[in-house]
Amino acid sequence: MKRKMISGLLAAAMTMGLFGGAFAAEAEETVYPAGTITIYGTGQPQYLKEYMDAWVERHQDIAAGVTFDIVQTEGHAQSRENITMTALSGAMEDLPDAVWLDPVNIMDLSQADLLVDESEFLAPYIDQMVDGAADDATINGGIYGLPSSVRPNVLFYNQEIFDKYGVDPSMMTTFDGYIEAGRQLKEKSEGKVYLSYISPSSKTWRYWGRRGLMPQADAKIWDEDGNVVIGEDAGTKLALGALDTLNSEGLLMKTEIMEPALYDAINNQEVATFYIGAFWDEFLRKNCQATSGQWRVMASPVFEEVGTAGAPVSSYFCIVNKGDNVYQGLLEQLWKDFHFDTESRNAWVESMESQNAPYANPISLSMLEDDFWKEPSEFYGGMSFREMEGKCLENGSKNLVVTPQDAEADEIISAELENYVAGNQTMDEAIANMDKNLKAKIGSATIIQ
Repeated sequence: MKRKMISGLLAAAMTMGLFGGAFAAEAEETVYPAGTITIYGTGQPQYLKEYMDAWVERHQDIAAGVTFDIVQTEGHAQSRENITMTALSGAMEDLPDAVWLDPVNIMDLSQADLLVDESEFLAPYIDQMVDGAADDATINGGIYGLPSSVRPNVLFYNQEIFDKYGVDPSMMTTFDGYIEAGRQLKEKSEGKVYLSYISPSSKTWRYWGRRGLMPQADAKIWDEDGNVVIGEDAGTKLALGALDTLNSEGLLMKTEIMEPALYDAINNQEVATFYIGAFWDEFLRKNCQATSGQWRVMASPVFEEVGTAGAPVSSYFCIVNKGDNVYQGLLEQLWKDFHFDTESRNAWVESMESQNAPYANPISLSMLEDDFWKEPSEFYGGMSFREMEGKCLENGSKNLVVTPQDAEADEIISAELENYVAGNQTMDEAIANMDKNLKAKIGSATIIQ
């Protein structure tokens, strides 16, 4: 009841233009007990902890004695599995208070009633965020995650490499042009320069497939009734056919992403581009300072048959439904300040840049209008990467439909792609095997609106 009253006060205050005052009232009414808030995260969540610790220092009146324990997992799937197994054991007190998740794993945990529905809390903010920020966490009318970031799939390219070999990067606005650029770079460099990379692990499906080529080709794993259609789908053949052309013509260096061997190749100017999510910025800045000033970014190439650019990738800060979560209100206010308090967010970003650490563009429209988010970057030769990231959200493709079966489906599809990259089957055989194994092991998916 108290939470509903506070939410109502917030909505009324916003209507009257008293945005800050509403949260002052909430802060005065709610004092949180000393204790540790446990959060599961993947990637490099320790950098987000820096913002959280500073936030607590600024809010000693309501959060004295509150600390954060960030438990790093190998990936979103492991976070989901840990939460599921803990809940099944009945040890609800051992559940984390929150977790960063992607849409596939939100689907699974929300179906098990292990995530808090944030629809009521988020209602006043939806129109103040970039388009679609909450879409991938919206299931059957409920919103089971607070939007953390919405980042486009983009094309990073090393301008110095293109200049050195006389190849025009503007041809890469289409996938046909992208492939042709790779051919020219290979020929003119006598095989020294690869257009990009291909991973021997599951990351090929994750970054080239699910997040990249498949959405842009309007590909489908399931039809509208949940039946497996990947084997006959024209979009799948277009998407994975493009990857096959790049790989079979030797335009992709076979190496694991986010590992030293690839960073060495980048620093030696042996890899010219990355068709990948905007998050790659943080890995380039941290590991490839030898190429500082050489990189540029543009919108993803388009399939002329479809015409849309890279699909945005959203991540979410989800509060775990563990019964009486005494820190739910604190976590909601922390989220609000991170996305709407420009001064504290900008200060944190400056700290991240000084450490070559990760950060994403804000999802708040008002914050994106701040000149700070249009500042030029030395790493990108004077281009404003932040501003370009925002522009590359335009004309985005729709992401693949997410179903409760996708976590298992991803394992099946990835295994066939890994077998393809290893040279053990053709791409046509890989697609046929995806189709066959999905039908045999899953059968059909549940399409949830």
